[in-house]
Amino acid sequence: MTAPNIPVFGQSPEKMAPEKMIEVRGLLSQFGERVIHQDLDLDVERGEVLGVVGGSGTGKTVLLNTIIGLKEPEGGAISILGHDRATMTKAQEADIERRTGILFQQGALFSSLSVIDNVASPLVEHTSLSREVIRELAEMKIAMVGLKPEAHHLKPAELSGGMRKRVGLARALALDPELLFLDEPTAGLDPIGAAAFDDLIRQLSDDLGLTVFMITHDLDSLYAITDKVAVLADKHVVAKAPVRELEQSDHPWIREYFLGPRGRAGAKAA
Repeated sequence: MTAPNIPVFGQSPEKMAPEKMIEVRGLLSQFGERVIHQDLDLDVERGEVLGVVGGSGTGKTVLLNTIIGLKEPEGGAISILGHDRATMTKAQEADIERRTGILFQQGALFSSLSVIDNVASPLVEHTSLSREVIRELAEMKIAMVGLKPEAHHLKPAELSGGMRKRVGLARALALDPELLFLDEPTAGLDPIGAAAFDDLIRQLSDDLGLTVFMITHDLDSLYAITDKVAVLADKHVVAKAPVRELEQSDHPWIREYFLGPRGRAGAKAA
């Protein structure tokens, strides 16, 4: 007789804990005497589209940079894709680089490279694929973000803001990452362009099974594409929940943010 499948620790599959792509525990971030984060905890689960919001000075980008390794924390622990940031090896660092993609706020494109060479750059750095295969993959990623072949040979200075965002996203997706970081992806875009970019991120997340960590001020984005939103205030994460649950919060900043005039407009549009 075939032995039954017994869930780990006696849990049913539906109740087993979800896989955590990012774990932050007791984070301390500071610049000199100025404390930005203190005792900050945050989990990001596989497949989740997480929006990160907070007032000016709450350290949203500091948190992102600390998670991806651009800033050393002053205390606490960070695990990303199962690797402890404090003890990881060079091989583990390379593993994280291959399995994550990052779209910085201004795109951070190489100004001297064409669109296709910008998108190809992670493939050149992290793989031993032939030039022909790299070019084919870069062309595919460019098409995936909605750009036409006519853009391949343009330089960043020749692109509109929306096109630069899409090229940056194509480059972030070049290595087929599991985890995607977005820093204010719709900043500087007009409402139509921002909505189109939101739709693109949601579609790519669904189609590719991406986990997304997205810093944004855009209420429309929060309502349109996030599964949950983490709110930074008082030096830590004061709430993490779907937007509709945050609307019921008693925290003064959360109420002002989501129930103020702009928040109500975003809710009606969703």
